[in-house]
Amino acid sequence: MVVQAQPRLERPLYWIGIHGGVSGSTVLFRPAESGMSPFLDGCILGGNGGITFRYAGHKYCHFQMELNYKQRGWKQSGTPHKLHYIELPILMHLNFGSETCRWLFDLGPQIGYCVFDETAIIDKPFYWGLAGGTGIEFHSRRAGVYLLEARFNFALGGVYGTSVTDSHSMANPMDLSINLGWLMPIRRKR
Repeated sequence: MVVQAQPRLERPLYWIGIHGGVSGSTVLFRPAESGMSPFLDGCILGGNGGITFRYAGHKYCHFQMELNYKQRGWKQSGTPHKLHYIELPILMHLNFGSETCRWLFDLGPQIGYCVFDETAIIDKPFYWGLAGGTGIEFHSRRAGVYLLEARFNFALGGVYGTSVTDSHSMANPMDLSINLGWLMPIRRKR
């Protein structure tokens, strides 16, 4: 007798696609920066976009990797501090539902690098963190997969040094983004 946790696909499925959207971001400082408004007033809006690669060997659990460009930052004393990042999330992608409409959940680690700092004030351009999101995707036999997702990203590495001798014990960027995406199959199941 063979027991399986989830149905395996006869042949693996591969998708490649694009996505983009808008994000609201800020930085969580401890102790708080002077002139930093409450959380929502300290947020700035930015754009994001990228390419997606997805591999499916099982019906409901997939592997997803992305290469993204994202605008992040924060507001302090009414002045926006804008940062431009290249990010690489590696996500576990779960989906449940019918063949055409599915609820999705993504979770995994990511790394990023600040390629441009408009205000030239950060100490640490490299960061690592966690990404998690949920949304809905629509599968079409001829036009690929369309998806709408809300995703929260939290950097575990700060924009400033956070050692005992530094002025901050925490300086972690975080953002919430809303994205639309489209994936097309590279290889179909026969």
